[in-house]
Amino acid sequence: MVQLAALTSPCFFHRRFGDAVNIEKVLDEIKEDDQLSHSRLMQTAASVREVSRQLQRRSTKQAVRNVMIVTKARDNALVDLTRELAEWLLGKPRYGSDVGVNVYVDSKLRRSKRFDADSLTAKDKRFESMLRFWTPALCWASPELFDLVITLGGDGTVLFTSWLFQRIVPPVMSFSLGSLGFLTNFQFNQYKHQLDRIMGDAGMRVTMRMRFTCTVYRAAASNSTLNPPNTSDPSCLATANPTKIEGETHEVLNELVIDRGPSSYISSLDLYANDSLVTRISADGIILSTPTGSTAYSLSAGGSLVHPEIPAILLTPICPHTLSFRPMILNDSMELKVSVPTKGRGGGFVSFDGKGRIQLGLGDEVVVRASKYPFPTVLSQPMEWFDAISRTLRWNTRAAEQKDWAGRDGEGKDDELDEDGVPNGSKEPEFDIDFEDEMDSVRDSGYSGSSSTA
Repeated sequence: MVQLAALTSPCFFHRRFGDAVNIEKVLDEIKEDDQLSHSRLMQTAASVREVSRQLQRRSTKQAVRNVMIVTKARDNALVDLTRELAEWLLGKPRYGSDVGVNVYVDSKLRRSKRFDADSLTAKDKRFESMLRFWTPALCWASPELFDLVITLGGDGTVLFTSWLFQRIVPPVMSFSLGSLGFLTNFQFNQYKHQLDRIMGDAGMRVTMRMRFTCTVYRAAASNSTLNPPNTSDPSCLATANPTKIEGETHEVLNELVIDRGPSSYISSLDLYANDSLVTRISADGIILSTPTGSTAYSLSAGGSLVHPEIPAILLTPICPHTLSFRPMILNDSMELKVSVPTKGRGGGFVSFDGKGRIQLGLGDEVVVRASKYPFPTVLSQPMEWFDAISRTLRWNTRAAEQKDWAGRDGEGKDDELDEDGVPNGSKEPEFDIDFEDEMDSVRDSGYSGSSSTA
């Protein structure tokens, strides 16, 4: 019952703003009005955009009483930092109490000698009930238990957090302690200041990062080959019919990749949009990426950089057989379906955020749609996305500044003094070319507008 409740619960932030905007009422009015005028249609669209803009700018202020820490339990350096952070969160007085907040750490650290939970709880008897341990099952069953999730690591740790919360996701604050940093925009050496600000009166601003809901549908023949039915179970035999059989579902933060795997044949895939055939793909594979994943595999395959607040689906082919098949950015309202033709030469493989790679047989399908459960990340600064791509990709960064007319490289030479005590930057540049004589020697081309005599 708890798992069913988690599946049907609305998004974490939708609940907070549900009283301000009655989305259901607005949708019902639009559906009932069959003759919506152009003026009202434009006003409604503009109002929806304004509501979205205001929600993105609004800071949420709430008491953060349960903090979850996600880190690599096998990294000794990160285990030490996890203990340091947990001890500070437990002991820092907050919200009128002389102690801190409840802290959940990975259950793998319960018996870790380096983390040493016993010595940590021995510092204060109250810490025994405040230091707790999370498991993937707890994240699935009770996602609303956590008010804030802190990740220590790189982008892979953030993707692992998305995998932990397949439905409702609490706000995620990511500290950069890994090899990549597109999604980790907080510095750990400033964690006390940053957490005091977010857990205090300033509150937090979040970026609602779009995710995909990806569902695999098996053809009856393919399902019997890849997953043979249990002949002793009559209910299993009853589902073995020509219709598609629904398989596993994943929430994806970065991308879904369908490729040919170890097969030597080029992939042949049918792409549908809203149940209408768009094209047949002949390539090594295809990438369906979220805006967050535009800086990942899609970028390496030639896709565009897309701001995470733009609702879009990125379609990027992998080594297409035709040069005209270029990357595309599609509307997030589309439901895309990638199907393996029943008369193709081979199947394929599909992976979700680099995890859960499974094989596709002839006739199998993967349906991709925008998820109603976004991934909220705490905003470190208003321009953090541009800062991230500049820092990690060296976006639009040149090796050196352009030289001026005097041949200087613009590195602050103006402050140097010459032998007469005059700043170098205040002197006119000296040239060894007589520009006046040079200009006099050039004949008029006839486009100057003035007449000249030969």
